[in-house]
Amino acid sequence: MRLGLVLSEAANGLRRNASMVVSVVLVTFISLTFVGAAILMQMQIGQMKNFWYDRAQVGIYMCTAISSGETCTAGEATPEQIDTVKAQLETPTLSPFIDKYYFETHDQAFENFKKQFADNPVVDYVTADQLNETFWVNLGDPSQSDVLVEALSGVAGVENVADQRKYLDQIFSVLNVASYTAIGIAALMLVAAALLIATTIRLSAFSRRRELGIMRLVGASNRFIQTPFILEGVFAALLGSLLAGGAVLGLVYWFVQGYLGERLTNFSLVGMQDALVVVPILLVVGAVLAAFSAQFAITRYLKV
Repeated sequence: MRLGLVLSEAANGLRRNASMVVSVVLVTFISLTFVGAAILMQMQIGQMKNFWYDRAQVGIYMCTAISSGETCTAGEATPEQIDTVKAQLETPTLSPFIDKYYFETHDQAFENFKKQFADNPVVDYVTADQLNETFWVNLGDPSQSDVLVEALSGVAGVENVADQRKYLDQIFSVLNVASYTAIGIAALMLVAAALLIATTIRLSAFSRRRELGIMRLVGASNRFIQTPFILEGVFAALLGSLLAGGAVLGLVYWFVQGYLGERLTNFSLVGMQDALVVVPILLVVGAVLAAFSAQFAITRYLKV
């Protein structure tokens, strides 16, 4: 097979169907950008889980004077009840699961509350004694929080035992939905890109139907006839993939690491190394999409 002639035929096809090729590039670019964003979002969710789950605490909220519940019938937790909970945390049964813990008094809880809601009028209506005194417990293995919850729930003076991971799970569920939505949109756009590639090749073949007839008459092989059309589709899709890869790199560099990195200093964010992992995936997806779409168009419509 003469490589120069094949490349020349592919270039002629791209030139004759320039508008359709641009459409393929744009649709591939948009769809693969969504794919890259979805992959990065999953990476970010994984990093956030590792970061926050290790720091998630179990809160043992002691009863206040206004607490209602079977364990708070006597009103605010007494010093004896607080000492009982502390003693349980230090027993051989629970201490192997605990990395460290500390006790937060009414005044400490109120100071933290004022910092958290500094600009909220609710601060003027809350007093220190309305906030729970709390044991904050860091576990060696956060996944074993159920042991602590079961051991201390129902103890006199304990209003509630809450695992912070439950709140994190809700946040990560929302982020996962957003990621899956991006994947769904990307899948629809990839289907549109595949159809456009097939249509572009079909139009290109139609515009060269006379030349194809001559090639068949002189005994040109199917491979020789098909290859220029496949190259047209692969070129357009790869160009869109490169643009998508550049968009992903730019998104991470300027938005994630630049804008968000300066404002969310306590968060672990995806970086350029993660983006460089995503770019080859986009190139492979674009090339495979183009090759299969081109082959389908040739075998289905052209009967080559």
